Amino acid sequence: MTITRNEVDHVARLARLEMTEEEMVQATGELNKILQYIDKLNKLDTTDVLPTAHVLPLQNVLREDKIQACLTRQDALANAPEEEDGMFRVPRVIE
Repeated sequence: MTITRNEVDHVARLARLEMTEEEMVQATGELNKILQYIDKLNKLDTTDVLPTAHVLPLQNVLREDKIQACLTRQDALANAPEEEDGMFRVPRVIE
């Protein structure tokens, strides 16, 4: 599969990119090199390769959940500049 200069021009217009003729030729060459490399990768036999999301085995490190005492409402509101009916009072944002 190869990309033509017209296809690069079309994509550049869709992306609203202004490209000179020299940039068009360079982009066409670079995109074709990328596609050639992808063709090489597609030829590899990957039947025995397991799909992975990461090249290294990862494991989440999570602590065990432990039940602990939580703040009382009075402690949580102790440093609040204003409180009303046991809740934080904040300035009105929407009129």
